[in-house]
Amino acid sequence: MIGTVLLGIFLLCTLLAPVLGGTAAAGAAVMEGAGEAVSFCLRIAGGVCLWSGVLELLERAGVTARLGRALRPLLGRLFPRSAGREELLSALSENIGANLLGLGNAATPAGIRAAQGMARLGAEDELCTLVVLNTASIQLIPSTIAAVRAAAGAASAFDILPAVWVSSALSVCAGLAAAALLRRVWP
Repeated sequence: MIGTVLLGIFLLCTLLAPVLGGTAAAGAAVMEGAGEAVSFCLRIAGGVCLWSGVLELLERAGVTARLGRALRPLLGRLFPRSAGREELLSALSENIGANLLGLGNAATPAGIRAAQGMARLGAEDELCTLVVLNTASIQLIPSTIAAVRAAAGAASAFDILPAVWVSSALSVCAGLAAAALLRRVWP
C-alpha cells in the first residue's frame, strides 16, 4: 500500500515539475538528497558497528550471562510455568539480559527459543508477557538511537539516557500491567 502511495507521489511530482518549470531545481534536490541519504546511512552504520563491537565484547566477557543470572529470580515470578524448566529460564534470562544491554541481535535467537518452549508448554499468557517485555524493553545502552543522534549532529549522543531509561521503564510497567489485567479479564 505505502509503495503504491510513494509511487503515485513520485509520478505526480515528475509530471508536475516540467509544467511548473522546476525541473532543474527538482533534479538538483533529488541528487542532493540522495547524496545526503548515503552519507547519513554511512554515519549511522559506523556508530552501529562501533557499539555492536563494544556490546559483543561485553557479551563475550560474560556480562550478558551474569546479568541473566541476576534476573532469574524476577523472571521466575513473571514466568512461573516456564521457571521450572532450566533451558527455558536460561533462554528467557539470556533474552532479557541481552535486550537490557542493547544487543537486539543477540536477544533474538534466545527470544525465539523461549517463545518456542512456551508454545510447547501451552503457556500463552507467559508468551504474551515475553512479547511485551521484548517490545517495550528497557535498554541501558540504546546504541542504535545514539548512532542516529550522532549522525544527525547531536553534540552528545547519549544525553538522552535518563529519558530513555524512565520512558522504557514506564512502558514495560504499563505493558506488564495491561497483560496482567487482560489475563484476569479474559482467562
